[in-house]
Amino acid sequence: MPSSDCLTDPDQTQVPPTARRERRPHRTLTLIGVCLFLVLMASASWAYWQTRSRSTVGVSAPLTTASGPVSEINPGQRGRPVTLSGTTLTDESVDLDTLRGNVVVLNVWGSWCAPCRQEAPVLAQQSNGFKDQGVRFLGINVQDNRPAAQAFERRYGISYPSIEDTDGRALLSVAAFVPARAVPVTLVLDGQGRVAGRVVGIVDAATLSGLIESARDGLPESTTSA
Repeated sequence: MPSSDCLTDPDQTQVPPTARRERRPHRTLTLIGVCLFLVLMASASWAYWQTRSRSTVGVSAPLTTASGPVSEINPGQRGRPVTLSGTTLTDESVDLDTLRGNVVVLNVWGSWCAPCRQEAPVLAQQSNGFKDQGVRFLGINVQDNRPAAQAFERRYGISYPSIEDTDGRALLSVAAFVPARAVPVTLVLDGQGRVAGRVVGIVDAATLSGLIESARDGLPESTTSA
């Protein structure tokens, strides 16, 4: 009479006990391999984001305000001057090299961007207020069409020029400081053209004024009073 170990349900496949015992080590090894793979993937992901967070701007600990993440860079930690040129919405050439010695506020915007509409009055007011103090404003208009962008400027009283960045070259020039798909973003450059401060999101008047004043520190008196 056959042993009860060899009896199976007629609808099931019979598997000898020895075969079942032989498969267990393989299942254990497979499970261990999957676990090791998941651990390695998690470690690699953590290392990537740690490296990216340290190298994005090289700033001191960012501040979080109602206007969005704000970063201020100490003079000794600022990188190379930003190189940027292009053609404005009114077909005029502009080059940051000609603005050296002045604090420059760069604002990345689009007429389709709701937060841009919210901050536009602040930028218009600040650009007029700092106009006689050695501070220049320059926009980078992205993913937009000229009529809509010009209508935006008229509506909010934007008098400073904006580069028409239909090909993305201007945005590429500041890619190290502007997160992907982040609009609006405001950069404040010191007199040497280096990024001294950054606001990701809507900028408010107090924050922008503070970043401008910090960037002006160390400029010659003849420049700041021009």
